[in-house]
Amino acid sequence: MSSFNSVPSAAQVHIRLAGIGKSYPGRAQQVHALRDIDLEIRRGEVFGIIGRSGAGKSSLLRLLNGLELPSDGRVLIDGEDIGACDSRRLAQLRRRVGMIFQHFNLMTAKTVGENVALPLRLAGIKGAELEWRVGELLQLVGLLDKRDAYPAQLSGGQKQRVGIARALVLQPDILLCDEATSALDPESTQAILALLRDVNRRFGLTIVLITHEMEVIREICDRVVVLEHGAVVEQGEVWQVFGDPRHAVTRSLLGTLQHHPQDGRAAGAPPPDEILLDLHYTGARSHEPDLHAIVEALGRGVRLLHGEIERIQGRALGRLRVRVSAARAEQGELLARAGRVADRVELLAG
Repeated sequence: MSSFNSVPSAAQVHIRLAGIGKSYPGRAQQVHALRDIDLEIRRGEVFGIIGRSGAGKSSLLRLLNGLELPSDGRVLIDGEDIGACDSRRLAQLRRRVGMIFQHFNLMTAKTVGENVALPLRLAGIKGAELEWRVGELLQLVGLLDKRDAYPAQLSGGQKQRVGIARALVLQPDILLCDEATSALDPESTQAILALLRDVNRRFGLTIVLITHEMEVIREICDRVVVLEHGAVVEQGEVWQVFGDPRHAVTRSLLGTLQHHPQDGRAAGAPPPDEILLDLHYTGARSHEPDLHAIVEALGRGVRLLHGEIERIQGRALGRLRVRVSAARAEQGELLARAGRVADRVELLAG
């Protein structure tokens, strides 16, 4: 399998959105879909855009592929302003941007091979080169044996693989994914995310992934931005946003991934000589949930009630809920000691 491009430095800015606003005419007044968006997407990274329905995700995506122009601000790809391009140059830029859709958008009357070949035919590529590129991409997505099958004969995961092959066949350097896994079952979702991760690493593609699923962001993205009412409310490395969410919208979206254990009082409040603590691990200080260190810091009377720890981008994130034998008068000292073995400590009862 040949490489589309040499893999560039991930530190380079590939896509820049500067002061972006997007408005649509409404019945009574303008509807502001996007407001004051400033983003930099680095070359070769997987960048996630997440938000609830109506947050502005789809509007932002249409600006990235040039299907719409911003009402305010500029969209720049490699420093070139899309809004300043004439129709010929805009068509050239769009060929550098592949697109994967939620519902696959395959032509039901055409075979798998014909669906993948369609962008090549529209670009005027024919003959042996067309056949070679189609075969190369179908082999990459594991569907070479399905070349003559029709979409109705494929599973949802296989249809999305065809969509990925079609998006890559013109050898783009940007891949936009619009809810690419939302229509898939969990097993197919994991397979598609693994394929996208492989494509990103193999070809150095910049992938911009729009989703409402925090699980997808956690699995594949390097950085993430959270939208609400058309504005950016939070952004950063995935471990930062997951480990220490600052905005209520982000915490709400993350709530779908988290369990919410009882705080210990439902089964009866702890006696006066016991304290209930949450030890939070946000990744900020690279603390590890080391049980030996926790016992040393809090004493042998500590009991683990609940633990929820995951590792994202090499950092431990989550929390441990513990009950500690200590008198009320010792709370200050106890919290200080707990702060040496966790990124943040929360006193729940005592």
